[in-house]
Amino acid sequence: MDRFVINGGVALKGEVAISGSKNAALPLIAATLLTAERCVIHGVPNLSDTRYMAAILQELGAEAKFEDGTVTVEAKRIKTVADYDVVRKMRASFCVFGPLLGRHCKAKVSVPGGCVIGPRPIDMHIKGFRALGAEVDIQKGLVIANAKELVGNTIFLGGRFGSTVTGTANVMMAAVLAKGTTVIECAACEPEVVDVAEFLNKMGAQIHGAGSPTLTIHGVEQLHGAEHTVIADRIEAATFMTAAAITNGDVRLKGARAEHLGAVIDKFRESGIRVERSGPDMVVKGDGVRKPADVVTMPYPGFPTDVQAQFMTLMAVTPGISVITEKIYPERFMHVAELGRLGADISLEGASAIVKGVARLSGAPIMASDLRASAALVLAGLVAQGKTKVNRVYHIDRGYEKIDDKLRALGARIERQKQ
Repeated sequence: MDRFVINGGVALKGEVAISGSKNAALPLIAATLLTAERCVIHGVPNLSDTRYMAAILQELGAEAKFEDGTVTVEAKRIKTVADYDVVRKMRASFCVFGPLLGRHCKAKVSVPGGCVIGPRPIDMHIKGFRALGAEVDIQKGLVIANAKELVGNTIFLGGRFGSTVTGTANVMMAAVLAKGTTVIECAACEPEVVDVAEFLNKMGAQIHGAGSPTLTIHGVEQLHGAEHTVIADRIEAATFMTAAAITNGDVRLKGARAEHLGAVIDKFRESGIRVERSGPDMVVKGDGVRKPADVVTMPYPGFPTDVQAQFMTLMAVTPGISVITEKIYPERFMHVAELGRLGADISLEGASAIVKGVARLSGAPIMASDLRASAALVLAGLVAQGKTKVNRVYHIDRGYEKIDDKLRALGARIERQKQ
């Protein structure tokens, strides 16, 4: 098991290339199961999650190759069963259900496991599949669906905390081969869902309204192979924005999509951080006077829950009091206790964190609990005085491609060590 050892206090400067989006790449890889023809996806980040998704396709019988950021898939003959041993390592593996059901009108996939940031139920997925005409049951830990044929329908996918991103993508992938027209209301508007819709349209699907709360899908008889490039990872971009800001640095984010980061950019500017567009890139300068800013996480285009922990770390060393409210996953505060070990002054009141900015953080051994919490703790280490040891960084390897190498290239004193 690896850990990061960070000696903080260096202002980051230089350029960093933003990788392809993990949250888009996973359903994109799954979508290749919808056709027997060859599909090629470029710009896939080399992460444990993306490698695992490619391995799942191999277990299902597809020929899947992951090389130099490109995933090539030919799914001529595939199984429709993915049991616990195949999908247990990653919740996003349930994204194969929609393509399997859409292509073969049947699927049997293990129920995804729990998650440290709180429950992420699949009830909206099942609701959508049933609306398309499938009989869906849960037996012995497996979600089992069968249908004589899938037929388009009007489906409302709003849940307790808003629209479902993976649910929207999953139901959309099933609906592209259904007879007639499907309308998904309260669809997720995230750029990652739009990216999947664009890939499906390249394959011959007829999807309209991606990026809006209403998706209209006209079913087609079959899809064909296609080639696609994954969008830039807006969460990685926001993380490096925070790294530049928290260290009083000056960093150019190459290939970042500013149009996907409106709410984040707004809050950064509100807190005194300079954020500028420069062609296809963004430049972030953190040498100004910082001010506290309140944040409420919301579905896109609101402030992303996946940036909450990083922004909290920035506010932890910003003078004044900030209130950060988590509306998507109210239990997503596992990083608070570890930030406290470094000297942060954060208290929890229900789904809100009250952050009182301190003059400095001090290095200490800390433990990562989930993907975005891991990123927040690394950011804290970059600004803390002394040495910070971040343990269990396998979490961060799930979602950030060579983050230690990228930070080191910007001047950070960070090393990966075996424990």
